[in-house]
Amino acid sequence: MCGPVPAFQGMNMTNVDPDQYLPSVSAFSLTNVEALKFPVLVSVPHAGREYPAALLDNLNVSASHLLRLEDRYADRLAASAIASGFPAIVARKPRAWIDLNRSRTEIDPDMVAGMDPAQTPRISRKVRGGLGIVPRRLHGAGNLWREKWQYQHVLDRIEQDHEPYHLMVEHILEQIRSAFGCALLLDLHSMPSVFDENRRQTAFVIGDRFGRSCEPRYAELTAGHFRGEGYHVQTNHPYSGGYILERHGKPQRNIHALQLEVDRSLYLDESLREPVAVAETVAELVRDCCMMLADQMSGRDLLEAAE
Repeated sequence: MCGPVPAFQGMNMTNVDPDQYLPSVSAFSLTNVEALKFPVLVSVPHAGREYPAALLDNLNVSASHLLRLEDRYADRLAASAIASGFPAIVARKPRAWIDLNRSRTEIDPDMVAGMDPAQTPRISRKVRGGLGIVPRRLHGAGNLWREKWQYQHVLDRIEQDHEPYHLMVEHILEQIRSAFGCALLLDLHSMPSVFDENRRQTAFVIGDRFGRSCEPRYAELTAGHFRGEGYHVQTNHPYSGGYILERHGKPQRNIHALQLEVDRSLYLDESLREPVAVAETVAELVRDCCMMLADQMSGRDLLEAAE
């Protein structure tokens, strides 16, 4: 349970200086941050669909391949939570432009001109596979770009799109913690269909970096919420969370971070490109999950039980 601040007491963010965090052309949208009503922030980092011309001009493959990098319409899954007043930050630029769930050090030297490979002496498995902070290749499609990106161009993306997103997430979580005594980041993603060892299709995967980014009970409660609705859920397998949870989860300071992966086949059509009517139902499940977590963090569920 959080600190002594009363449950859902709104908190004005009148001391926010947007220019301190926002690039000249915003790479993300913010909602419900002026008067905070809940201790849960929803983040949607991979649903951006505003493709810069510079990216499209350098494509080596059909633009349709880039849809595979998107958490296609995952922002729609946050819509009910946003409508209920939960604060949210949603990326506008696509993952193909900059991957907000990678560290700024995860630059693939094979796709950058003017970069000394010695600047990245330890290349992660994901970068080697072509999925660094700027993706290089996709399985079945090959290299994405006709020409290498200039190193300064990549650095500009990091400074203008990547870092402002994370600074804003940090700022809002601190504001929430000040208001409620605790904060939780729900990082919302979508995934291709995955199956467990018994060939059961997994609808939701909850990630908390094996307890490092979040107090374990919040992950357990989240998994229980979706299981209670009849869905098959896994925790930390095959997705335990990435850079966003690593950077923003600070459970020792009562700032928690959870990753929620949703099977795309639950809310997209057979081509996995466009949302179907049931997407609203899935969005309501996500909203109810946010509400449950907010109640747990505020202790309101315990107060109601005592009454």
